[in-house]
Amino acid sequence: MHKNKQFQTVYKTGKSYSNRMLVMYVLPNPAQKRRVGFAAGKRLGGAVVRNRVKRLLREAYRMRQHELRQDVDLIIVGRKPAVDSNAQAVTKAFLDLCKRAQILANK
Repeated sequence: MHKNKQFQTVYKTGKSYSNRMLVMYVLPNPAQKRRVGFAAGKRLGGAVVRNRVKRLLREAYRMRQHELRQDVDLIIVGRKPAVDSNAQAVTKAFLDLCKRAQILANK
């Protein structure tokens, strides 16, 4: 996802799931083509910190994308505890939210 309008649609009409490290917004997408966006707000810190958090979020998604359903739009937002975390912890938090949102593909 790249356009602000796409992000706003998911924020407003999607369902949110959160834990200590992440917030995930999920919106069903009838196009059967998953779209994903990553965000880190300014309250997390400077640009270097925010970019690191987004890299961790992208890596967590990359490691598990093959397990996710195709018919959803996702926005994954980093929270303050993600700043001091490693990739393993962020991936675990992401997987926890995926299970709660029931977006894991049944194989």
